[in-house]
Order: sequence, then C-alpha cells, then structure tokens
Amino acid sequence: MTSSPDGLPPLSDVIREHGLSARKGLGQNFILDLNLTRRIARASGSLEGSNVVEVGAGPGGLTRALLLEGAKKVFAVERDERCIPILEQIAEHYPGRLEILRGDALELDLSAITPSPVRIIANLPYGASTELLAQWLSAEPWPPWYQKMVLMFQKEVAERIIAPPGNKTYGRLSVLAQWRTVPRSVLTLPPRAFTPSPKVSSSLVEFTPLAEPESAGSTLNLQKIVAAAFGQRRKMLRQSLKTLMQDPENTLQNTGIDLSLRAEALSVSQFCALAREWNG
Repeated sequence: MTSSPDGLPPLSDVIREHGLSARKGLGQNFILDLNLTRRIARASGSLEGSNVVEVGAGPGGLTRALLLEGAKKVFAVERDERCIPILEQIAEHYPGRLEILRGDALELDLSAITPSPVRIIANLPYGASTELLAQWLSAEPWPPWYQKMVLMFQKEVAERIIAPPGNKTYGRLSVLAQWRTVPRSVLTLPPRAFTPSPKVSSSLVEFTPLAEPESAGSTLNLQKIVAAAFGQRRKMLRQSLKTLMQDPENTLQNTGIDLSLRAEALSVSQFCALAREWNG
C-alpha cells in the first residue's frame, strides 16, 4: 500500500481492505479524496488548537483531514460499527487527538460530552441532516456550545437554508438558521466527489452564531409559528395560522403584518415579532 500525506494508507485501500460499502439506510456517501476533505476542513479557517465535533465520521476521510489540518482534538460520532475499527486505527496514529463517540448523534448530548468551545464540521448523513441542524439551532442557552458549524447538505437543502424572504425555497429551515446564525454557502461539490455518487450535488454551509439574536419569546413558539405558516405556504397567514391560534388576524394586526401576506413574504424579524406576540 502507498501512503497518504498523513502517513496512513489511501482511504480507498482501507475501505477495500475492510470490505466496506456505503449503506443507503444510513445515508452514507464517502469522500475518498484527501485533498477535497482537507478543503472542507479548512473552510472555516485555521483549525490549529481547535476542538472539533464530526458527526457521521464513517471510515474517517474527513476525520483524517481535520487532524492533518491541525485540530487539537476530534470527537468523531459514528453509529456504524463496521467503521469503528478503521477509526481506531486513525486514533492510534494520532495518540490522544481522536475520541470516538459510538452512537446516534440525535440521541447524544454532544454539548455535555465535548469541551467548549468547539466547532462542528461534518459531512452529515443525508437522512438526519435537517433534524440535526434544527436540534443544534435550538440549543439552549444561547450563544450555543459550538463556535461555528460547517456542514455538508444536499444542494437543494443548502439553498433552502440560505434563501431570502420572497424566494420560493425560503421556508422553515431558512427562518431558524437565519434567526440565530449567519449561514453562507462556501463550497459546492458534484455527485462524482462522493462514493457512491448521489443523484444530486452537495453544498457545504458555514453557520456563524449570532451573539444576540432577536428575541422570539421562546424558541418553541417560533418553531410552532414557522411550522404552521409554512405547513400551508400557499395560503394567506390569516388562514394558515388557524391551525395554531384561535384569532390569527388579531395577532397579525398587533404586529403590523398585512393579513393578506403568505409565509414566504415575512422576514425573520417579522416571524420573531409574531412569536413574541403569541403566548402559545
């Protein structure tokens, strides 16, 4: 076996040696090119001295890049037991710098088991990506336990996250992400960058938390209003919000919002005003 810049065998050789194949049920799509994973690792700036949480580490392609780029310590979350021996080999190569967290990220309290401050950098499993993002955006207290997030999504999901009001893809994720963070797309990858190749392109999104987001009364209130408003996005708000409140017209009038508007026309600030006005 030839070695990579980190002194370990190429990832393609490691995968072949372990007879590993990506499982669709786990939303796995591996990135084998170390040059590419290093670009992802560097996307949020220098990693020197940083602690990093990686969710969906798989066979360690991005894990190796994070360590090679100078991360002080990587906390790699992985639920696929087939990948654990490969990650353990990487841990041996980088003594004291890689901790493997076995389990489902949706069920782990990462804020309690990782040091603060930390960055989250991950090629997320497709099936769990939006649920994980919503969970991290809902962190309490705020500012959150992470400094920054750099996350890979299907391109269409990334477009929804950064979409402005009035855009046809503006929706629930847009409001939640833009309420508490500044999200921006930093890299788009074609299907061929992954193994196996998905049917769509993927985009890397950086989330920088805002120190003091606008008050929304409560995170839960905002989530409920946004879900109701976009649950029937073709209807005017005075209709769509009836699933949530008895007198949406009064709530809208009290916040100075036009009764004839639809959800996609409202700014994040207007959604916050609605959440503050409505007592749940």
